Amino acid sequence: MVVEREAGDVGAGGRIPDELVAAYRRDGFVRVRGVLDPDEVERFRAGAEAFLEAHRAESLETSGTFSQLVNVWRRDPTLRDLTLHPRLGRIAERLAGFPLRLWHDQMLVKEPHSGTATEFHQDRPYWPHAGDRLPLSAWIALVDVPPERGCMTFLPGTQDRAGLRPQDLHDAEDLFAADPSLRWAPRVTVPLRAGDCTFHSGYTGHMALPNRTGTARLAHVTIYMDAETTYDGGAHVVTDRLGLAPGDRLDGAEFPRPWA
Repeated sequence: MVVEREAGDVGAGGRIPDELVAAYRRDGFVRVRGVLDPDEVERFRAGAEAFLEAHRAESLETSGTFSQLVNVWRRDPTLRDLTLHPRLGRIAERLAGFPLRLWHDQMLVKEPHSGTATEFHQDRPYWPHAGDRLPLSAWIALVDVPPERGCMTFLPGTQDRAGLRPQDLHDAEDLFAADPSLRWAPRVTVPLRAGDCTFHSGYTGHMALPNRTGTARLAHVTIYMDAETTYDGGAHVVTDRLGLAPGDRLDGAEFPRPWA
C-alpha cells in the first residue's frame, strides 16, 4: 500500500504562505509541512541516530523523560548542516519579523515505550538573555511523530506571558501554579510527518506527550534568538564556558546567522 504524503508549505527560496506567518504571530506556534525534503530527512535522521549512539552517555537528561544533547552542530558535520540550514533560518526570520541568530540546538529523543510526558513549560525562563524580542524554536521531526509517539501540545496565544519563573518539566502542575489562568487555556496537539516542523515562541506554553510506540521519537531543535540579544549573567550550559560579562552581546562564531 502506498501512503500519500501531504503537500509541503515551503515554496521557492524558503517562502511560506502569509497565513502561516499570521497564525504564528497570533498563536505563538505554527506547523510548517515539508520543511525538509525526503532525501534530507533520511540523511539527517541517519546522522542523528549515529551521533546519539556515539554520545548517549553525555545526555543531559537522565530521568527517563528524554535524551538531550546540546550544540551538536559544533561536533558533527551532518547535524551542523541541519542546525544551520538556511531554509530553516529564513522561515524563522520570516515568522519573527526581525533578524535572528542561533542560540543553540538540541537533539531530543524519547525512547520507545517511554511512558513519561514532558510537562507544560515555557523555554525562555531558562535562558540568560536580556534586551531580546521573542525568541523561537524550530522543532524538526526526523521520524513521523503522531500523538502516540510524543508530539507536542501547545497553549495558543500564551506567547505574551513573560516574567514567569522556570518551570519543572516533570511536574504537570508547575506551569499552572506559576500562572493559574493558563489551566483552562485551549490546547492544540500537533502531529508531524518526518520533515515537518513546528515553530514556537520561547514563551508559548507547550508539552510533549509520552512515546508509547516501539520507535524512538527523534527530533532536532534549532533555537533562534533576537540578533541583538545580550547576556544577563545567568548560568547556562551554552554560555558558562565563554567567559562573558553581563551586557555582552551574544554574537560571533558561537552564535551565527549563516542564512542572512
